[in-house]
Amino acid sequence: MRVLLVDDHTLFRSGLETLLERHNIEVVAATGDGRDGMRLALEIQPDIVLLDMRMPDMNGLEVLRALRNAGLKSPIVMLTTSNEERDLVECLRNGAQGYLLKDMEPGELVNALRDIQSGRTVVAPELAGVLARVVQGGEAVEPERQDTPFSDLTPRELEILCLLAEGQSNKVIARNLGISDGTVKLHVKAVLRKLNVHSRVEAAVMAVEQNLCQKELG
Repeated sequence: MRVLLVDDHTLFRSGLETLLERHNIEVVAATGDGRDGMRLALEIQPDIVLLDMRMPDMNGLEVLRALRNAGLKSPIVMLTTSNEERDLVECLRNGAQGYLLKDMEPGELVNALRDIQSGRTVVAPELAGVLARVVQGGEAVEPERQDTPFSDLTPRELEILCLLAEGQSNKVIARNLGISDGTVKLHVKAVLRKLNVHSRVEAAVMAVEQNLCQKELG
């Protein structure tokens, strides 16, 4: 299997490249730029394009649309921290054949890529219900969103924010949730960006002030 990897997080990209090659999956090219990824995909014609959702300049969904419009037939797989229904639906509607989350186990990722190469559409297990609705032609039902600074947080990001508010470190959060330290850091970075704050303390204070985590627990 020949894979093109497009992800703007350098350390994650490097680590994933090593992981895939240990499982006899050839990474034919890797880049952190969406436009460069599009060019490489059309030039190399890999077996699978593994594409990050959140990237500067040109995001994953834009790259996906551009590649399908350009006639690329290779399976395109989104690998992201976003478990939002609307992101999944938009990617599937625009031709993605996989939607995987960065906190999945390495072995599960490898198996998913092999399934996708064989022609299956694969999504993260926790989003399987959404996939079923899409396949049946239904619309994903989005809950009403309150216009608060926390509206854009995914369930996982909200969970991690509450653990930050309890004073837990990345290592403790990773152990409690059964995910890697690196994945926790990615989620924390996303939380800070979405809340427009610069530190974990500011984010935790916002959560405490709004009684956010007590609401979630209640």
